[in-house]
Amino acid sequence: MACIEGERIYAAHCASCHGARLEGQPDWRTRGADGLLPAPPYDASGHTWHHPDETLFRITQFGVASIIGDPNYQTAMPVYEGVLSDEDITAVLSWIKAQWSAAIRQKHDQMNAAAAKASRQ
Repeated sequence: MACIEGERIYAAHCASCHGARLEGQPDWRTRGADGLLPAPPYDASGHTWHHPDETLFRITQFGVASIIGDPNYQTAMPVYEGVLSDEDITAVLSWIKAQWSAAIRQKHDQMNAAAAKASRQ
């Protein structure tokens, strides 16, 4: 059920920028004329899976500027605090991760375990 809900929420809030197939926008590593980076892909070609769950959740909820500690950082990525519930964000991230290959999921799980261990120290 959560995966279906995550897919629905993704389609409504994320796919217009990140793509229906998680493909992101063209030239996502190059700033556009507006100075903003295009939306990155959420598939294996992107960098999303290089971040632990907690970081992905916080970026989605509070925005990139808040996470990197630079209130002047400009991005097209909306802040979803007050728009999506914690459960909605978790459902979307779970759906995205379910689209990854087993090898990418395994690497991501290892990263999450390392991040959890580091936060306990």
